[in-house]
Amino acid sequence: MTLLRFLLRSASLAPGVLALGLALMIIGCSGDSDKAVVDFSQTVPVSRPGDRASPTPPLRVAVAAMISPKETFNLYRQILAYLGRKLDKNLEFVQRKTYGEIDELLQKSQIDLAFICSGPYVSGREKFGFVLLAVPEVRGSHFYRSYLIVNKDSSFQRLEDLKGRTFAFTDPDSNTGRLVPTYWLAQIQEKPETFFSRIVYTYSHDNSIMAVARNLVDGATVDSLIWDFYQEKTPAFTAKTRIIRKSEPYGIPPLVASRDLPTPIKQRLREILFAMHQDPEGKKILAELMIDRFIPPQEAWYENLRRIHQSLAGQKDKPHAP
Repeated sequence: MTLLRFLLRSASLAPGVLALGLALMIIGCSGDSDKAVVDFSQTVPVSRPGDRASPTPPLRVAVAAMISPKETFNLYRQILAYLGRKLDKNLEFVQRKTYGEIDELLQKSQIDLAFICSGPYVSGREKFGFVLLAVPEVRGSHFYRSYLIVNKDSSFQRLEDLKGRTFAFTDPDSNTGRLVPTYWLAQIQEKPETFFSRIVYTYSHDNSIMAVARNLVDGATVDSLIWDFYQEKTPAFTAKTRIIRKSEPYGIPPLVASRDLPTPIKQRLREILFAMHQDPEGKKILAELMIDRFIPPQEAWYENLRRIHQSLAGQKDKPHAP
């Protein structure tokens, strides 16, 4: 167990890939030898050319850890720097280990913007006061799915075949990485805590893919955007996995704002994001991140997720593994 936790915390998929992208929120990788310790309590200023002292406080932007911390910073830094230049404001990049910590920062107005998972958006919109700003369009779609994956050489063909096996979730609040498989099990009158022999939390989708590829766990559910990108561009680990089930489509993880962020700034952010693909500099950044463009979101895209949350509301969760 100690070795498994070490590998899941310190390794990720493939070195040098700067394109995954917000696909978002969506994607990233680093070499197996990368064992740097990440201090999630720190913030990192995102510099702009010709930066100067500003009399106004910076905008603080958080990113949920759907991919490994180092690559999350590398990928999102380009978007944040672009927004800072267009707004003529300094931005600070904020990272936290779990989705729940990002929710709390938004609730306390300790951050202004956040790229969050669809699950936390649906479950926490009213409680934490999220304001929906924009969503990315990837390959002509604003939807994504959850993939149930197993090792390519395993004999597993269905979710039921994983009974009594080890399984990887990403985050306790992840839609594709935990909520969806929990819902699937509820449909056959099962719960993760009793269905699987052991559950581990990897805290990123790339770590979950790696864990399945290396037979550290028997199965996992991951973000389809992340798995598809790796399979096409750097299939070192995805090629060692096999998809045995796909969920229905869900609205892509959005960019949200704190309810206390002034309305003029929120409106200006929308204008910048929705026109980004028409600006040569913005289009280049989006292309590197595998995003077509940002588009206005619709609440209806998340309605099926709300139904899943409601159907699982009566179930009491046991404390999750470290």
